[in-house]
Amino acid sequence: MRFRHLPAAALALSLAGAAHAAAPPPRAAVKAWVNANQRAVLSDFLAFTAIPNVATTLPDVERNAAYIRAELEKRGFTTRLLSAAPGTPPSVFAERRTAGAKRTMLFYAHYDGQPIGQKGWILKPFAPEVRTALPEAKRVDWRAAPALDPEWRVFGRGTGDDKLSIQAMLSALDALKATSAKPSVNIKLLYEGEEEQGSPHFGTIVEQNAALLKADALIMGDGPMHQSGRQILTFGNRGIVGFTATVYGPMKPLHDGHYGSFAPSPTVMLAHLVARMRDEDGTIRIPGVLAGVAPVTAADRAAIAAMPANEAEVRRALGLGRSIGPARLPEGYLAPTLNVRAIHAGDDGPNAANAIATEGHASFDLRLAAGQKPEAVKRAVEDWLKAEGWTVVTATPDAAFRGANAKVLKLRWDEGASEAARTPLDLPAAQAVIGSIARTVGYQPILSPTSGGSSGIADATKTLGTPMIGVSIANYDDNQHAENENIRLGNLWEGIAVYAGLLSDLDW
Repeated sequence: MRFRHLPAAALALSLAGAAHAAAPPPRAAVKAWVNANQRAVLSDFLAFTAIPNVATTLPDVERNAAYIRAELEKRGFTTRLLSAAPGTPPSVFAERRTAGAKRTMLFYAHYDGQPIGQKGWILKPFAPEVRTALPEAKRVDWRAAPALDPEWRVFGRGTGDDKLSIQAMLSALDALKATSAKPSVNIKLLYEGEEEQGSPHFGTIVEQNAALLKADALIMGDGPMHQSGRQILTFGNRGIVGFTATVYGPMKPLHDGHYGSFAPSPTVMLAHLVARMRDEDGTIRIPGVLAGVAPVTAADRAAIAAMPANEAEVRRALGLGRSIGPARLPEGYLAPTLNVRAIHAGDDGPNAANAIATEGHASFDLRLAAGQKPEAVKRAVEDWLKAEGWTVVTATPDAAFRGANAKVLKLRWDEGASEAARTPLDLPAAQAVIGSIARTVGYQPILSPTSGGSSGIADATKTLGTPMIGVSIANYDDNQHAENENIRLGNLWEGIAVYAGLLSDLDW
């Protein structure tokens, strides 16, 4: 996906912070450095993404932390590992001060990744390769090629989510040093190692190190760019609460011919449970879950109205015959959603049996809108389940308990949960970031009141009292959290320039 540019005349009128244009950082020099060093940057990125980073495998997470720490120390940073307690994933903190700087910027990303067990991988997830884009995904000999096509992709776990942002920062620092450009801010970096687990310890890390992490603004480098390929800035993200429900049938599998009209089926129980929770258009039917949602403001609606209306293109790209929810995709980000992550009961394929299963499992996540509190949402869900006739337990029930209760449901809440976070678009820090990005990419970036995703960094911003701006650089079709995750090379090159601009071009 190539970047679209505005006409020069329109651009001159639209760029935020145009008053700084008289003395811009050496963008041409940075771009020239990137062009001259693409192969070296790509080689480093391939080495980085080859380090396994599944969030639940602590030794691999620690290997990534050690790699990042060493790379930052080569670039003049003082570093330390921050952990909430022994045996929990570390966050990497790094700091480099700039003489005469008036502002301190905190840059956030995460280096842990999702599991790799999805079906359909075309390569080993931690043996990254350069290929053409999907669906062909043909291998390319990038080392022998006369030039690197920006449409080529690096495939592998962690490429787009979220090692890209870390590599872009490392290479941006190299570019500024090579072009003798001085950062305009003090730099603090915070790279999390458990974001894909729901950040269960990250809030504690931030609370324990609030003075160390103090900054004037925070850049969150996670998530995809707009589907048009244009740079998008987000000024908040949604919170998240997740849970798993287990329901119970007979104590042993039963012949469904003999007992199909007698014994309740866990599979059917789950189907009815899901249908009662939400309808097929996405409307949540659990009344208490919708309580506390902040009203949509006029400024929010204006920002969404100004975003490209490309929902029809997105449906075509995703092979969807229809979409659900509001007419505008970003408008849906201002409300909570309930997603059914998985449902499983019984067996299929070669293990299929005409039998009633003994139990069924379903996994859910709720994305929370501004104003919602995770604990209040949890209470609403539990109260609703009980009102629906379920006996809710937190431990596996024995045969006597199951026999004494008509509908038993074991509820397990995910360890991590977070609130939504929002930053006003008119804050001086926000306007400074908008201006820097605009001057770097050469067009007015798309501004979104919030993103659809969630991050533990949202809770951290409340602890720190720091405004947060999301600067996404990954291609929207990077398959994050799925098989064949990938990053477009052009997004890596552009991302380096964006970070170089933010480091050398922020002032307010």
